[in-house]
Amino acid sequence: MTDRHDEGGPRRVGQVKEITSLSNPIIKDIKALTNKKTREETKSFLAEGLKLIIDALDLGWTIRTLIYSKAAKGKPIVEKTAARTVASGGLVLEVSEKVMTSITRRDNPQMVAGVFEHRWKPLKSVELGRNDTWIALDRVRDPGNLGTIIRTADAAGASGVILVGDCTDPFSLETVRATMGSVFALPIARAGVSEFLDWSRKSGARLVATHLAGAVDYRTIDYKSRPVVLLMGNEQSGLPEELAGAADALARIPQAGRADSLNLAVATGVMLFEARRHCLSLDGEGA
Repeated sequence: MTDRHDEGGPRRVGQVKEITSLSNPIIKDIKALTNKKTREETKSFLAEGLKLIIDALDLGWTIRTLIYSKAAKGKPIVEKTAARTVASGGLVLEVSEKVMTSITRRDNPQMVAGVFEHRWKPLKSVELGRNDTWIALDRVRDPGNLGTIIRTADAAGASGVILVGDCTDPFSLETVRATMGSVFALPIARAGVSEFLDWSRKSGARLVATHLAGAVDYRTIDYKSRPVVLLMGNEQSGLPEELAGAADALARIPQAGRADSLNLAVATGVMLFEARRHCLSLDGEGA
């Protein structure tokens, strides 16, 4: 089959190819996805691991390219996933070990990887139910923190994540790895500060922000009467006054030791599970 051009750029459709050369242009295109600019231009990103890829397909994500090493050839589950990829119009690549290592940049690479179309949830389309909990992150910069927060939000039963301002890319390889597949399970929205504040005012949510000057113990906040948006600040500078001033409650997490702050992902996890504990009790699922 010949190549065609989609909204996301060139796409090689419904084919199976064997590639052993590091200089192959298709491999160069895949490796270029390490650059945020390329990901934005092509609206695509790389993910690793067979289970993760199967989960993504089951959740309805569009796969553009499936890559597997020769060591995975002939495995029934890999062959089935390859067939699903071709049937959906994607490209399947059987590659040498050196090519797979160059793509994943690991000494011990996964045997299967995939290129997916990225997906953003428009913030204006987010409507909150009574028991919903969303995470809003202001200028989160660390890929590991963001990936861990997405994974934790998924585990806690949160409804989604909103990236506010200049945040690290949730579709970078490092972040996708840290999510352990949860990037496919949760909607992710992004917005500037003004757009986020406008949406927040109209959403009916209780906006709860963590802040060093927070006067309210996070355990005493009302998480039940309204949907909740947990607003977490930048790793280094915390929340700016514009965002902190818009919060319905400024929360603090009491700490008994000498440390005066928590890692962003840890603090978000603490807040998330407390909020979800209250929300779940509304349905009799927890206390």
